[in-house]
Amino acid sequence: MEFKEAVIIVGAGPSGLATAACLKTHSIPYIILEREDCFASLWKQKAYDRLHLHLAKQFCQLPHMPFPKSCPTFVPRKQFLQYLDDYVTRFDIKPLYKRLVVSAFYDESSMKWTVEVTNGVSGEAEKYYGRFLVVATGETCDPYVPEFEGLSKFKGDAIHSTQYKCGEAYENKHVLVVGCGNSGMEIALDLANYGAKVSIVVRRPAHVLSRGMVYWGLILLKYFPYYMVDSLMLLLSKIKYGDLSKFGIHRPEKGPFALKVKDGKYPIIDVGTCKKIKSGEIQVLPGLRSIAESEIFFEDGRSDPFDSIIFATGFTRSTKMWLKGDDFLLNEEGFPKPGFPNHWKGEKGLYCVGLARRGLYGAAMDAENIANEIKKLF
Repeated sequence: MEFKEAVIIVGAGPSGLATAACLKTHSIPYIILEREDCFASLWKQKAYDRLHLHLAKQFCQLPHMPFPKSCPTFVPRKQFLQYLDDYVTRFDIKPLYKRLVVSAFYDESSMKWTVEVTNGVSGEAEKYYGRFLVVATGETCDPYVPEFEGLSKFKGDAIHSTQYKCGEAYENKHVLVVGCGNSGMEIALDLANYGAKVSIVVRRPAHVLSRGMVYWGLILLKYFPYYMVDSLMLLLSKIKYGDLSKFGIHRPEKGPFALKVKDGKYPIIDVGTCKKIKSGEIQVLPGLRSIAESEIFFEDGRSDPFDSIIFATGFTRSTKMWLKGDDFLLNEEGFPKPGFPNHWKGEKGLYCVGLARRGLYGAAMDAENIANEIKKLF
């Protein structure tokens, strides 16, 4: 089967939906290919129950449709899903589901992109042709679990954070959370609230900021340079949290916003985890070295028994497995090679959205830039 549209969007997460809406406002025909059976599958099927947007809602809304005034400042998962449902309805977005992209390449003779797809329902091969191709598969594409010696021998439960829903089933169990990003820290908090005996592996230095600090930091960045805002955030963090190094959390040398922009590393946005770390309800441990049937060994030489492991170890991107002939836009890890603010624009009608490590706010900007660029060329 063969289909032709002006723009082919790969991925129906918030980034793909935002791009579709922006194209719709310009009356540019498009098609969205999604490998899962729904849009925003990460949010619908692979997110824990207590998840809220970590940034204030004005930094997370998609183009052409703000959040309702009734939404709280930090939108919970259920209300965000309702917002996405309303967004899809408003812009009449109709992704094609269960379409696994096998390859995408640019045909010099026709000056079009050819996207080869396997239909997950019928098993048939399909081909789509478009003048423009938008990679909207996102930062959080494929769950990643590092290889640890002995993991296959572990007799307890070992899951990725995308499989975690709620801490209720872990009451009184010894649980190790591997990864100290925002998901790992919040899952550790959720587990502790349900009575689990929680430890969390913290391998790298990390900034800890409150929601309020991040909110005002983003506001101030509109008027002041990074180093000034970072200096203020560091001062406020020290006042609020004190010296966290004695609990196993060390501050990086670069400031929180400089680190985010230059290295793509998010600060920890604390929602109560630090209080439980200080009280001893959550124990911070160094890097994980190896795993036995019921015991885990750490880099400092200690070992402890655990019933469960939750890997909050992030994601990889599989773009390079199917995107052929692109030596300009995306690197081997699936992130843009060009620096901000031109990170979204490739060559020969190739674009990417939501890969600048700037969250939903960055994805919204990318989507508008891409739609405006295509409008000029259409």
